[in-house]
Amino acid sequence: MKSCCDTQAAGATVLEINADEVALMCKALGHPARVQLLKYLSAYGACYFGSLTDVVPLAASTVSQHVTILKQAGLILGSSDEQRTCYCVNPERLAQLKQLIGSL
Repeated sequence: MKSCCDTQAAGATVLEINADEVALMCKALGHPARVQLLKYLSAYGACYFGSLTDVVPLAASTVSQHVTILKQAGLILGSSDEQRTCYCVNPERLAQLKQLIGSL
């Protein structure tokens, strides 16, 4: 199984993004739990197979909703096999966000 985390290096060329994409990423970071999840996955650095409910003290269904929002914004990637799900930061998208914030 090819992992969703097998992406280009974080130093890859960053493409321009439009205002709708910027708003989507900023909205995804509009809740402290999502910021915590993104920060945790970023620090973890590899494909995280554990329960994200261990990262934030919320019900599994609530964490799932937060993960969905982060995935829709492209900030994290997720794939599953028969028994577990892998989550990791999308380094290209995170680089775009950092570039945007740095240019403000």
